[in-house]
Amino acid sequence: MSFSLPRTVVVLGLVSFFNDAASEMIAPLLPLFLTVTLGGGPAVVGLVEGLAEAAASLLKLVSGRLADRGWNHKGLVLGGYGVSNAVRPLIGLALSWGWVLALRFLDRIGKGLRASPRDALIAAAAGEKRRGRAFGFHRALDNGGAMLGPLVAFGLLSAGLPLQHVFLWSLVPGVLVILLLLKGLDDTLVSAAAAPAAPLRWRGLDTRLRGLIVAAGGLALASVPEAFLVLWASARGLDLAGVSLTWAAANGVKALVAAPAGAASDRFGRLPVLAVGWVARFGILIGMALSHTGPIAIAAFFLAYAASVAATEGAERALVGDVASSGNRATAYGLYHMVVGLAALPGALLFGALWQWSGEATAFFSAAALGLLSTMILLRLSGNPEPNTRA
Repeated sequence: MSFSLPRTVVVLGLVSFFNDAASEMIAPLLPLFLTVTLGGGPAVVGLVEGLAEAAASLLKLVSGRLADRGWNHKGLVLGGYGVSNAVRPLIGLALSWGWVLALRFLDRIGKGLRASPRDALIAAAAGEKRRGRAFGFHRALDNGGAMLGPLVAFGLLSAGLPLQHVFLWSLVPGVLVILLLLKGLDDTLVSAAAAPAAPLRWRGLDTRLRGLIVAAGGLALASVPEAFLVLWASARGLDLAGVSLTWAAANGVKALVAAPAGAASDRFGRLPVLAVGWVARFGILIGMALSHTGPIAIAAFFLAYAASVAATEGAERALVGDVASSGNRATAYGLYHMVVGLAALPGALLFGALWQWSGEATAFFSAAALGLLSTMILLRLSGNPEPNTRA
């Protein structure tokens, strides 16, 4: 598939692969590092991740707006990846959780800086007829890196390296990220021809874009955090080794599903792919709420949920690129990412509170209901005729 895609798309896909490999070498180990090595409690873990992700979500809108105002897209992308990959390995040298908070904050600032300009580059380079395929390819490599990272960390720990050294080794794929960006991307992509950004008004946005942003925010509010999926699987008999393997396999499934699902949105339209994927997620959540079967079935539900998430990632991003005006495209991606990111935090708190106070079945049923409502909102607000995205 990659051979039919522009160089920019392929390079940014490889960048995401290596960056996620570096990030996921650290992410599963970070709670353990904070609590066991540095003596922080669960509240510290929540503070570190919550503050960092909130900052990243807000900055995605800012960076998108800057890109639409003529800032160099490659510079923003390079700066974002550069900040993250410079500070991430330093977490292994931290002597207190306060240092981890500061470094993790900078890491997520880098993510916020790069995401919207990067997606605008992919959308512009791919063009309308290949946009779903391009984003599907990008998400496939991103999830492939997320699968590789924990496996590399497991190998390093099995070889006897201390936890802190694993953090330092994440510098290796980080260097590859920077080299790919420096050598693979044209310095003048998009930004050389950028016009002054049009005023950002909610009512001025395309109806389909507004519908997608509202619905995607609702779906993020209804999403089940991966930590709770692990708890759910463990409570039903999946042992620690099984959970670790299933986690890696889930990212592998995402990598396999994302590309063909994105390409399908080019052929059949964005909304049909989104509706099918979101409704499938609703059904899987209902099944998880009712399921009391053994480890094999539990792993199957885990993987099916991962597949339903990956099935819509490319189509969502492609639809933003389809309906956003060229002068506001990066801003539109920033608004989309910001709403989804900010909705995920209260969604996680809501899911956890329902689980604790009313039981896990209530939490899953509530998430399913919110997901179904989000699908109805999408179809209602985004139901105008789409641009011709058929190949």
